[in-house]
Amino acid sequence: MMGAVLTAAALAVTVAGAAAPSASAAGGCWQSGGRWWCNNVSGAPVYGTMGASTQYPDPSRIVGYMNSNPSWFFCKMDGQNWVGGPHPTRWEFTVADNGEYGWMKDTAISSETNPLPNC
Repeated sequence: MMGAVLTAAALAVTVAGAAAPSASAAGGCWQSGGRWWCNNVSGAPVYGTMGASTQYPDPSRIVGYMNSNPSWFFCKMDGQNWVGGPHPTRWEFTVADNGEYGWMKDTAISSETNPLPNC
């Protein structure tokens, strides 16, 4: 009887462990309602742009914050200022919660951003 109880307990632990998703396996951003949605850090800063062009993030100028989570994004751009993480020079173009257009650092987004279109 004791062996059957231990076997059942071991099986339950194994099944529960197999069903739990890995913390390192972040899901990708997804499209819904014509927008791209990603999970992000609540309260992450959204940075302005350099000059009149919206193509270059300015890491020294915060224009707003993204308190919502998930949030929506237009597109991604690589080859910009260093942010670190798995995409060390990637930024995403969005609208901050205050309505200001700007860029969020890829490190502030927990979803995989590869599905986003390029800007």
